[in-house]
Amino acid sequence: MLRLTDVHVRYAGVVLALDGVSLEVPEGHIVALLGANGAGKSTTLKAISGLLRGEGGRVTSGSIEFEGRQLVGLDPADIVRRGIFHVMEGRRVFAHLSVQDNLRAGAFTLGSRRVSEDLAQVYAHFPRLKERRRVMAGYLSGGEQQMLAIGRALMAHPRCVLLDEPSLGLAPLIVRDIFDIVQRINRDARTTFLLVEQNAQLALEVASHACILANGRVELQGDAASLRTNPAVQSIYLGRRAVA
Repeated sequence: MLRLTDVHVRYAGVVLALDGVSLEVPEGHIVALLGANGAGKSTTLKAISGLLRGEGGRVTSGSIEFEGRQLVGLDPADIVRRGIFHVMEGRRVFAHLSVQDNLRAGAFTLGSRRVSEDLAQVYAHFPRLKERRRVMAGYLSGGEQQMLAIGRALMAHPRCVLLDEPSLGLAPLIVRDIFDIVQRINRDARTTFLLVEQNAQLALEVASHACILANGRVELQGDAASLRTNPAVQSIYLGRRAVA
């Protein structure tokens, strides 16, 4: 569904952030993108969604294809219309708008069609948002804001969601709730997810495939079950000592 081939990214024309990243995201799967801080995970998502330019970055070579069509050089709104929605790190909700108006904003690229039906579907996934629909988003808890950010993405009818650090700053029980919802959306709606997550253990539990970045390059990739038992992954990312 989504294929990156030898992607290089530079910021300000000088700083090399991605150094030949190649990976594939199969349709209907959850793929985890793991690595240490600064490895290039968020940059990879921004390269896909077209949001690099706002930070002075650009794809200098390589290709990014979604369903066989090139994304490099497209406007971010056009990428959303093609079926990709980027839920950025830190939630980025509109703090002075109500929960419901935040959700409506997610449907902006689609016009007015089916908004009422789509709201009902989002509220079915997130009953707490329905209870809080008239509350300004800035007054929500961190977990509620993360639910709102994902719900806003669903309003755009994405076929692929780029989800950046959904567990950031959240209590463990709330994190588990968020990941349970992501799995349900993936299963019921067949929505594809490319997931950046510092909690490698949890990410490898929910994902079918995973890719590990280091210094802007792909270090390891494969099915998540195999990576969970890889001694290097256990030692570096899961905090376990490999047993001889």
